[in-house]
Amino acid sequence: MRGHPAAGVAVALNFRRPNGDWSNLGHAVTDANGRVKEIGGRLEAGEYRLDFATGAYFKSFETDAFYPEVSVMFAVAEGETHVHVPLLLSPFGYSTYKGR
Repeated sequence: MRGHPAAGVAVALNFRRPNGDWSNLGHAVTDANGRVKEIGGRLEAGEYRLDFATGAYFKSFETDAFYPEVSVMFAVAEGETHVHVPLLLSPFGYSTYKGR
């Protein structure tokens, strides 16, 4: 839709506990480059979920969004020190992959 990074998207990071419950580790907002530099501190091995408030983001441009929130689950391996989870976003779709 806009063709540039999505600045101002609220993001929450959650960790799946051994009992299956989710625990919130932090909140952030994407910067001018559409990135979150730091959220939740150092990650340990396990399963995580990023929740992106996409509906509020598109509403700020007076645009309806089919997905009011996008949740991306991913796994962090033992010894993994850097995680990059790009989200390519439009009002009616999204794509994600493991970045470098």
